Amino acid sequence: MAYRETERTRTAAEQRRRRYLDSATGLVARHGFGGATVKAIADDCETSVGSVYSYFDGRADLLAKVFRGAASRELDIVADAVAQAGPEVLGKVEALVVIFASRALAGRQLAWSLLFEPVDPAVEAERLKFRSAYVEMGEAVLCEGIEVGEIPNQHPGITAAALVGAIAESLVGRLTPAPAEANLDLSDDAIVSEIQNFCRRAIGAQHR
Repeated sequence: MAYRETERTRTAAEQRRRRYLDSATGLVARHGFGGATVKAIADDCETSVGSVYSYFDGRADLLAKVFRGAASRELDIVADAVAQAGPEVLGKVEALVVIFASRALAGRQLAWSLLFEPVDPAVEAERLKFRSAYVEMGEAVLCEGIEVGEIPNQHPGITAAALVGAIAESLVGRLTPAPAEANLDLSDDAIVSEIQNFCRRAIGAQHR
Protein backbone atom coordinates (compact mmCIF):
# COMPACT_ATOMS: atom_id res chain seq x y z
CA MET A 1 0.00 0.00 0.00
CA ALA A 2 1.39 3.40 -1.01
CA TYR A 3 2.05 5.87 1.77
CA ARG A 4 -0.46 8.70 1.92
CA GLU A 5 0.33 11.87 3.78
CA THR A 6 -2.42 12.80 6.20
CA GLU A 7 -3.39 16.23 7.44
CA ARG A 8 -1.90 15.31 10.79
CA THR A 9 1.47 14.33 9.33
CA ARG A 10 1.50 17.44 7.11
CA THR A 11 0.83 19.64 10.14
CA ALA A 12 3.54 17.92 12.16
CA ALA A 13 6.03 18.31 9.32
CA GLU A 14 5.22 22.00 8.91
CA GLN A 15 5.61 22.56 12.66
CA ARG A 16 9.00 20.86 12.58
CA ARG A 17 10.09 22.92 9.57
CA ARG A 18 8.89 26.08 11.30
CA ARG A 19 10.84 25.15 14.42
CA TYR A 20 14.02 24.78 12.39
CA LEU A 21 13.47 28.16 10.74
CA ASP A 22 12.76 29.84 14.09
CA SER A 23 15.90 28.30 15.56
CA ALA A 24 17.99 29.47 12.60
CA THR A 25 16.51 32.97 12.85
CA GLY A 26 17.42 33.13 16.53
CA LEU A 27 20.97 32.00 15.78
CA VAL A 28 21.34 34.64 13.06
CA ALA A 29 20.05 37.33 15.44
CA ARG A 30 22.68 36.31 18.01
CA HIS A 31 25.64 35.16 15.92
CA GLY A 32 25.00 36.12 12.29
CA PHE A 33 24.53 33.84 9.31
CA GLY A 34 27.97 32.40 9.89
CA GLY A 35 26.84 31.08 13.26
CA ALA A 36 23.66 29.49 11.93
CA THR A 37 25.20 26.16 11.00
CA VAL A 38 23.00 23.15 10.43
CA LYS A 39 24.66 21.44 13.39
CA ALA A 40 23.87 24.42 15.64
CA ILE A 41 20.25 24.33 14.49
CA ALA A 42 20.05 20.59 15.05
CA ASP A 43 21.59 20.90 18.52
CA ASP A 44 19.22 23.74 19.42
CA CYS A 45 16.22 21.65 18.32
CA GLU A 46 17.59 18.42 19.83
CA THR A 47 17.43 16.58 16.54
CA SER A 48 19.82 15.27 13.90
CA VAL A 49 21.57 17.19 11.14
CA GLY A 50 19.93 14.84 8.65
CA SER A 51 16.47 15.75 9.92
CA VAL A 52 17.14 19.45 9.37
CA TYR A 53 18.47 18.83 5.87
CA SER A 54 15.42 16.75 4.99
CA TYR A 55 13.24 19.89 5.13
CA PHE A 56 15.40 22.15 2.95
CA ASP A 57 17.43 22.02 -0.24
CA GLY A 58 20.67 22.55 1.63
CA ARG A 59 21.92 25.17 4.10
CA ALA A 60 21.82 27.98 1.53
CA ASP A 61 18.12 27.36 0.91
CA LEU A 62 17.43 27.31 4.65
CA LEU A 63 19.27 30.59 5.26
CA ALA A 64 17.64 32.25 2.25
CA LYS A 65 14.28 31.43 3.80
CA VAL A 66 15.47 32.79 7.15
CA PHE A 67 16.53 36.02 5.46
CA ARG A 68 13.22 36.28 3.61
CA GLY A 69 11.22 35.83 6.79
CA ALA A 70 13.24 38.28 8.90
CA ALA A 71 13.48 40.91 6.15
CA SER A 72 9.76 40.63 5.39
CA ARG A 73 8.89 41.38 9.00
CA GLU A 74 11.12 44.46 9.01
CA LEU A 75 9.75 45.67 5.68
CA ASP A 76 6.16 45.28 6.86
CA ILE A 77 6.86 47.25 10.05
CA VAL A 78 8.46 50.10 8.11
CA ALA A 79 5.67 50.08 5.51
CA ASP A 80 3.03 50.29 8.25
CA ALA A 81 4.82 53.25 9.83
CA VAL A 82 5.02 55.05 6.49
CA ALA A 83 1.33 54.40 5.81
CA GLN A 84 0.33 55.80 9.21
CA ALA A 85 2.58 58.88 9.00
CA GLY A 86 -0.02 61.11 7.38
CA PRO A 87 -0.25 62.68 3.93
CA GLU A 88 2.93 64.80 3.93
CA VAL A 89 5.93 63.35 2.13
CA LEU A 90 8.36 64.65 4.76
CA GLY A 91 6.49 62.81 7.51
CA LYS A 92 6.54 59.60 5.47
CA VAL A 93 10.24 59.85 4.69
CA GLU A 94 11.03 60.55 8.32
CA ALA A 95 8.91 57.57 9.39
CA LEU A 96 10.88 55.36 7.02
CA VAL A 97 14.18 56.67 8.38
CA VAL A 98 13.25 56.56 12.06
CA ILE A 99 11.67 53.09 12.10
CA PHE A 100 14.28 51.50 9.84
CA ALA A 101 17.27 53.03 11.63
CA SER A 102 15.91 52.70 15.17
CA ARG A 103 15.07 49.03 14.74
CA ALA A 104 18.47 48.38 13.19
CA LEU A 105 20.25 50.04 16.10
CA ALA A 106 18.12 48.16 18.62
CA GLY A 107 18.90 44.78 17.03
CA ARG A 108 22.40 45.34 15.77
CA GLN A 109 23.54 41.79 15.08
CA LEU A 110 20.42 40.96 13.08
CA ALA A 111 20.59 44.28 11.23
CA TRP A 112 24.27 43.74 10.42
CA SER A 113 23.47 40.28 9.11
CA LEU A 114 20.52 41.45 7.01
CA LEU A 115 22.33 44.48 5.59
CA PHE A 116 26.04 43.81 5.40
CA GLU A 117 27.30 40.38 6.45
CA PRO A 118 28.99 38.46 3.62
CA VAL A 119 26.54 35.70 2.68
CA ASP A 120 25.88 32.89 0.24
CA PRO A 121 24.69 34.02 -3.24
CA ALA A 122 21.21 32.63 -2.51
CA VAL A 123 20.93 34.89 0.54
CA GLU A 124 22.44 37.84 -1.33
CA ALA A 125 19.75 37.44 -3.99
CA GLU A 126 17.10 37.82 -1.27
CA ARG A 127 18.94 40.88 0.07
CA LEU A 128 18.79 42.57 -3.33
CA LYS A 129 15.05 41.89 -3.60
CA PHE A 130 14.32 43.56 -0.27
CA ARG A 131 16.62 46.48 -0.98
CA SER A 132 14.58 47.01 -4.15
CA ALA A 133 11.38 46.86 -2.09
CA TYR A 134 12.61 49.69 0.14
CA VAL A 135 13.55 51.73 -2.93
CA GLU A 136 10.08 51.17 -4.41
CA MET A 137 8.49 52.29 -1.14
CA GLY A 138 10.56 55.46 -1.11
CA GLU A 139 9.90 56.11 -4.78
CA ALA A 140 6.13 55.92 -4.24
CA VAL A 141 6.37 58.45 -1.40
CA LEU A 142 8.50 60.84 -3.45
CA CYS A 143 6.13 60.60 -6.41
CA GLU A 144 3.30 61.75 -4.14
CA GLY A 145 5.35 64.67 -2.89
CA ILE A 146 6.36 65.76 -6.38
CA GLU A 147 2.78 65.52 -7.64
CA VAL A 148 1.42 67.87 -4.99
CA GLY A 149 4.40 70.20 -5.14
CA GLU A 150 5.64 69.45 -1.64
CA ILE A 151 9.16 68.70 -2.91
CA PRO A 152 11.01 69.84 -6.07
CA ASN A 153 10.74 67.85 -9.27
CA GLN A 154 13.38 65.10 -9.38
CA HIS A 155 13.83 61.51 -10.54
CA PRO A 156 12.02 59.67 -7.73
CA GLY A 157 13.61 56.31 -8.45
CA ILE A 158 17.18 57.63 -8.39
CA THR A 159 16.52 59.75 -5.30
CA ALA A 160 14.89 56.83 -3.48
CA ALA A 161 17.80 54.51 -4.31
CA ALA A 162 20.25 57.16 -3.09
CA LEU A 163 18.31 57.61 0.17
CA VAL A 164 18.14 53.88 0.90
CA GLY A 165 21.88 53.57 0.22
CA ALA A 166 22.65 56.58 2.41
CA ILE A 167 20.55 55.30 5.32
CA ALA A 168 22.27 51.91 5.25
CA GLU A 169 25.76 53.39 4.84
CA SER A 170 25.14 55.77 7.73
CA LEU A 171 24.49 52.80 10.01
CA VAL A 172 27.36 50.54 8.98
CA GLY A 173 29.87 52.06 11.40
CA ARG A 174 27.51 51.53 14.34
CA LEU A 175 26.34 48.05 13.36
CA THR A 176 29.69 46.51 12.48
CA PRO A 177 31.03 44.02 15.05
CA ALA A 178 33.99 46.41 15.43
CA PRO A 179 32.26 49.84 15.71
CA ALA A 180 34.01 52.76 14.05
CA GLU A 181 35.62 55.14 16.53
CA ALA A 182 34.16 58.12 14.65
CA ASN A 183 30.64 57.10 15.61
CA LEU A 184 31.23 56.24 19.25
CA ASP A 185 30.71 59.83 20.42
CA LEU A 186 27.17 59.93 18.99
CA SER A 187 24.10 58.47 20.66
CA ASP A 188 21.75 56.27 18.64
CA ASP A 189 19.16 59.06 18.70
CA ALA A 190 21.72 61.53 17.38
CA ILE A 191 22.63 59.22 14.51
CA VAL A 192 18.97 58.82 13.55
CA SER A 193 18.46 62.58 13.76
CA GLU A 194 21.44 63.25 11.49
CA ILE A 195 20.15 60.75 8.94
CA GLN A 196 16.76 62.49 9.05
CA ASN A 197 18.40 65.87 8.44
CA PHE A 198 20.35 64.52 5.49
CA CYS A 199 17.29 62.92 3.90
CA ARG A 200 15.27 66.10 4.36
CA ARG A 201 17.92 68.13 2.58
CA ALA A 202 18.43 65.48 -0.11
CA ILE A 203 14.80 65.54 -1.25
CA GLY A 204 14.54 69.34 -1.00
CA ALA A 205 11.90 69.33 1.75
CA GLN A 206 11.42 72.33 3.99
CA HIS A 207 11.64 72.15 7.79
CA ARG A 208 8.24 71.75 9.41
